[in-house]
Amino acid sequence: MDNLTPVRSFTPARILHLHFSVLLVFAVTASAPSHAQITTGQLLDTLQHAAFNFFWSESNPSNGLIIDRSASGAPCSIASVGFGLTAICIGADPGWVAHAAPRDRVLTTLRTFWSGPQGTGQSGYIGYKGFFYHFLDMTSAVRTWNSELSTIDSGLLLAGILYSKQYFDGSDSSEVEIRALADSIYRRADWEWFRNLNPGLMMGWNPGTGFLNYGQWIGYNEAMIIYILGYGSPTHRIPDKYGWQAWTGGYQWQTQYANTYVIFPPLFGHQYSHCWVDFRNIADAYMRTKGIDYSENSRRATLAQHSYCVANPGGFAGYGDSLWGITASDAPGGYSARGAPPPQGDDGTLVPTASISSITFAPEIVIPTIHKMWDTYGSQLWTPYGFRDAFNLAVNWWGPDVIGIDQGPIIIMIENYRTGSVWNRFMQNPDVRRGLDSIGFRTVTSVKENKQTPGSFTLDQNYPNPFNGSTTIRFELPSGGHVRLSVFDVLGRELMRLVDEYRVAGKYSEPMDAGTIASGLYQYRLQWNGHVASRKLVLIK
Repeated sequence: MDNLTPVRSFTPARILHLHFSVLLVFAVTASAPSHAQITTGQLLDTLQHAAFNFFWSESNPSNGLIIDRSASGAPCSIASVGFGLTAICIGADPGWVAHAAPRDRVLTTLRTFWSGPQGTGQSGYIGYKGFFYHFLDMTSAVRTWNSELSTIDSGLLLAGILYSKQYFDGSDSSEVEIRALADSIYRRADWEWFRNLNPGLMMGWNPGTGFLNYGQWIGYNEAMIIYILGYGSPTHRIPDKYGWQAWTGGYQWQTQYANTYVIFPPLFGHQYSHCWVDFRNIADAYMRTKGIDYSENSRRATLAQHSYCVANPGGFAGYGDSLWGITASDAPGGYSARGAPPPQGDDGTLVPTASISSITFAPEIVIPTIHKMWDTYGSQLWTPYGFRDAFNLAVNWWGPDVIGIDQGPIIIMIENYRTGSVWNRFMQNPDVRRGLDSIGFRTVTSVKENKQTPGSFTLDQNYPNPFNGSTTIRFELPSGGHVRLSVFDVLGRELMRLVDEYRVAGKYSEPMDAGTIASGLYQYRLQWNGHVASRKLVLIK
């Protein structure tokens, strides 16, 4: 804990203020519990709650801005805000803060980004042409650190804004305003201007010097989301096919460690867009020629990196079957975009978000790694806001900070793995659907090696039904994944949780003892890898 440099010190009173669960307080104040002391469900709960606390507490409540990292004097990262808006919505459901607080915080944030001054000046502005500067001053909410007007960071922010629109769908005046502001902010972005007469979107722009010489966003990397949003815009859309053609023109289709896929060595490139967009069973023209979708592509990238770490060609300390994960992060030598395979700057630094945020793609190798980091290295790696950004066992280096663009994918991808709720809501947005359709995404009925296709995912009717006292619920899983089996009353209140853990493929029979539950009609619900099935049962006493 001593190496962490948070914005404010973590006194006992502050830890209490952060609404930590008993489990999380124990994790902060003592050695991490052993594997036997914590279930997978509890561990995922803890990771999500800690990530939520970062976004909730390391923000300015007066304007909604969220810090880039837990370092003294850190500015706001607009990408961190995009992830944070989604995280706040996730945290609203379990009631980690008072009921109206998430809505009010989101509304404050959107008001800031809508009303902040836009212009060409080098100071005093939040953005230009509907896009936003990468880093903003936490108090004044205007450009700081001479940062660029960033397409990718604006895209991640806009994704979070559009998700908040989908989440707050009520008739309350505040929720109506959230939806109106989200639409206004998104529709102001001039995507065609950011092409600068090129086929693809430019990476950035600076006041005074103009478009950056980094060039265009050419795939494959984390920027799929900006093309989807650009093609979906109802006001300033990318009007032709050449943007996506430029994007896919940079793809490299290779075989690495027995996995064939479009490569990008750092895993964040296979995760960021997937936080919001459910790419399962849809594919563009390029992927249709390969017979897979982008979700399967990310799965193969994850499996290839896992195999690389098991092979450990660099001989780095700690790499192995249950300890892996390489992506952009801090390191003993500074921040860089490391990845593999092929190896790109690999120096022995492991990054928790690299493995954890791949949980929807390959839970069978991710979950043991989460337990390994918790069980073996928790005392050095855990903080009140979750795992540190990175660590390097060879030199006994533990990253000093927790970073927003780490914690965002962690809480979101765990939520998608457990419930699919972020995917489900985001994919209902008509502008997102328009973007995917304009690019040429189509439903694919058969995806080779896509182990997330439901297949024989079944939930049988309980027997006996009606029942008196006890019954049995049977289900089948086509592949491994985290399983949650719960019983609800007619008002949707969870009464009992029968299963909440990782299960391998197979058939299962779970006994249910009604205990003190009164006679009546109930529903039991099975969740697995983002898929949900439910049935009704009748209890007669």
